[in-house]
Amino acid sequence: MYFRELAIALRAGVDPGRIALHGNNKSMDELEYAVEARVGRVILDSHAEIGRLAEIAGRAGLRQRVLVRVTVGVEAHTHEFIATAHEDQKFGFSLGSGEAMAAVENVLGRPELELVGLHSHIGSQIFDTSGFEVAAHRVVGLLTEIRKEHDLELPEIDLGGGLGIAYVDGDDPQRPADIAVRLQTIIASECAQAGIALPRLAVEPGRAIIGPAMVTLYRVGTVKPITLDGGVQRNYVSVDGGMSDNIRTALYDADYTVALANRASDAEAQLSRVVGKHCESGDIVVKDCWLPADITPGDVLAVAATGAYCYAMASNYNRIPRRPWWQSVTEQLP
Repeated sequence: MYFRELAIALRAGVDPGRIALHGNNKSMDELEYAVEARVGRVILDSHAEIGRLAEIAGRAGLRQRVLVRVTVGVEAHTHEFIATAHEDQKFGFSLGSGEAMAAVENVLGRPELELVGLHSHIGSQIFDTSGFEVAAHRVVGLLTEIRKEHDLELPEIDLGGGLGIAYVDGDDPQRPADIAVRLQTIIASECAQAGIALPRLAVEPGRAIIGPAMVTLYRVGTVKPITLDGGVQRNYVSVDGGMSDNIRTALYDADYTVALANRASDAEAQLSRVVGKHCESGDIVVKDCWLPADITPGDVLAVAATGAYCYAMASNYNRIPRRPWWQSVTEQLP
């Protein structure tokens, strides 16, 4: 959670004690804001950050609770750009290289910081929970090593988030409650084998909560039929948005379910591609879909499961303004 996200959460009345501050490059201002707000946990991501936070907490006369983010070397079955636990990337402290233990020792040497646990996050939009199992095994292994080296049993493990949701037919995510039971079982077994006390387990199911809760409405501007190789026809359906309000398709090759929203149609389904209005060939909202052949300018399309990583990552790309969400919704209604 970064500065603006923290500000929004606090403005919404979230108990700061339940907030965890994330980020690989937190600024001094962000850390100061977090300490002043009394956030419950700061997830440490670099040695430089450990020093910064200790300095800030010391000036404030406080002892800040922290978790060390551990890169556990797990291959998450997801897109390269949202897999976050392999060694060669920007997040966390590598377990395999010994940097994670070095970070733990750095924190333990800072009286301004209270180390309460370890954090691990293997990626996003994950359906296969085997990666969580491997991560849990390795994190508990580090807990055991910390007890051996420092006679200290840390009371918390945060296994991060990344629980997938259904964007299209064929996506088959597990229920968060079922995953929680599975993770609890794994941690309990690992701790029992290691002979250490069962820590408090935390997870971050953000997308699984908010992702399915919203749709994005677009107004159709133009419809352009294109004949492909083999004589197949595809309609390019251009809408009044695009990669500035949903970067995921261009960035991650994400896919979405889309439907005609303002009227019923009995027309034959036509292979279509929903595209934006930016001067980019990669400005695609939905790459391949089937929409009514009689779709026309002025129609409204609804793109499902846009509650996470869409409007929150919107921008003024190519100087197309990022509108307030309420204006976006009300202007699209027929």
